[in-house]
Amino acid sequence: MIRKIIHIDEEKCNGCGLCASACHEGAIEMVDGKAKLVREDFCDGFGDCLPNCPTGAISFEEREAPEYDEAAVKASNAAKAAQAHHHHEGGCPGSNVRQFERGEGDNEPRSFRPVSHLGQWPCQIKLVPTQAPFFEGAKLLIAADCTAYAYASMHEDFMRGKVTIIGCPKLDAVDYTEKLTAIIRDNDIKSVTIVRMEVPCCGGLQRAAENALKNSGKFIPWQVVTISVDGRILD
Repeated sequence: MIRKIIHIDEEKCNGCGLCASACHEGAIEMVDGKAKLVREDFCDGFGDCLPNCPTGAISFEEREAPEYDEAAVKASNAAKAAQAHHHHEGGCPGSNVRQFERGEGDNEPRSFRPVSHLGQWPCQIKLVPTQAPFFEGAKLLIAADCTAYAYASMHEDFMRGKVTIIGCPKLDAVDYTEKLTAIIRDNDIKSVTIVRMEVPCCGGLQRAAENALKNSGKFIPWQVVTISVDGRILD
């Protein structure tokens, strides 16, 4: 049948993954660093992915394509949700919640010997529960995965005295907004610090955190810090 469907210009695609995160049907996936329309029958033609593309690589076209299969989309999403629930609820022993005693955090004297300031486990956004004792009264750090490797003093300068959760919207191919909203809304979060890399795909993490702050209905202090790929603080 002839119908409206998206077209992805691979030459313009920068591999940020924002369109894949915005596609609730799962029609788009990241393949070899580029966005691909992997299931034409999963594309409803509404174009939720279009406004998320920073390079204008996605457009509409009318052409021969399979009919949109809503039932298959629902079944696929249900299977993904069940798999995620399985991993979170006990499929992976490493996701068990743990809290560490690190002393008084901000009041500790600096040491020439490196000290970990990770205060809880898990720390991945996809694995951390939306409610946990360590969130109560916490200063929340939302950090891109790469920041800890690019910025040498990540533990001392940013993680110290905070609850740290990390993620990468490009690799996870997911929109963190809903989960971050629940964490901020349902816990007594005192402040939010977002630490991201300068690369475009990190914009997805920043937007998710900012949207979560808005959606939570709370007014709490927050800031964004950008790290350059050579390890400098840009702002």
